[in-house]
Amino acid sequence: MSASTPLEDGEEEVSKSQRKRDMTALQKLGATLVALKSSQIEQLNLPEALLDAVMEAKRLTKNEAIRRQMQFIGRVMRSVDAAPIQAQIDAWNGVNDQETAKQHQLERWRDRLVEDDTALAEFIAQFPACDAQPLRALIRNTRKERALNKPLANYRALFRMLREIMQSAPPADDRGQPQ
Repeated sequence: MSASTPLEDGEEEVSKSQRKRDMTALQKLGATLVALKSSQIEQLNLPEALLDAVMEAKRLTKNEAIRRQMQFIGRVMRSVDAAPIQAQIDAWNGVNDQETAKQHQLERWRDRLVEDDTALAEFIAQFPACDAQPLRALIRNTRKERALNKPLANYRALFRMLREIMQSAPPADDRGQPQ
């Protein structure tokens, strides 16, 4: 069964369950707005009704009053395009698919460099501008750290060094991915 049924005008009628999910999502976004700092809220350029509702919710202290205000914010948000608001909040929170992919790529390189001796040669081939000597030393220290079950300070330092290398020098073949 589909979540929507076609109408005569080409529009689709959304199911009650889908409307509830949408409203819950708007309320959660409203709760996120209330949790933001006042300076961040002002940067969002919210419509006046929504801005007033969010500021009122920040002022309230009683749980039931806050709950009712959150429902009201959800209702007000129905008439607002939530996508730009969500995009700005995601940008502030660092939720970015490209950044996440870069983090995962860095983690894969770090793990390969620690686990595999041949990975360093591959990394240097990918990023020829990097200085191999400090990288080799960090990899060696990280392996010692792991063998002795010590805190992983060098493991984190290796990650930071890889991030600096990958940000400063583009990969030799546009992939930069460990095999």
